[in-house]
Amino acid sequence: MIDPARWQLAQFNVARLLVPIDHPQVADFVDNLDRVNELAEATPGFVWRLQSDSGNATDIEVEDDEMMIVNMSVWADPESLFDFTYRTSHAEIMRRRAEWFEARVEMHLVLWWVPAGHEPSLDEALDRLGKLRANGPTSEAFTLRDRFDPPVEA
Repeated sequence: MIDPARWQLAQFNVARLLVPIDHPQVADFVDNLDRVNELAEATPGFVWRLQSDSGNATDIEVEDDEMMIVNMSVWADPESLFDFTYRTSHAEIMRRRAEWFEARVEMHLVLWWVPAGHEPSLDEALDRLGKLRANGPTSEAFTLRDRFDPPVEA
């Protein structure tokens, strides 16, 4: 059983755009950002999401690549994240990702447990993604398909 007063689930994913963020080809993606972010925030179990002054994270530079965009959030538990991802209109946007993003050739999404109230940094998230890519799913970096329980404290 997850104790939400002690542990929460961090989620981080990266995607590389096919064209610059202001190109008409990605306008439909950009036009849906606010709606999808509001939906996430209204979903039971949502805790926090990374955002810049723009209200989203599309202008946060990653790996010196202006075509790379990130998404990071914290959830009460894996079920809350799963419900938002696959059981809301967010899934409709995900099904269209090939219109806007390069095909994934390596792991692009990572989950890990954080102490309740912790807001992960971009460096922390990139480190966890690197661990998942290097080692596969472990208790330090995993996926929705290959989940691990929160740490057990003595």
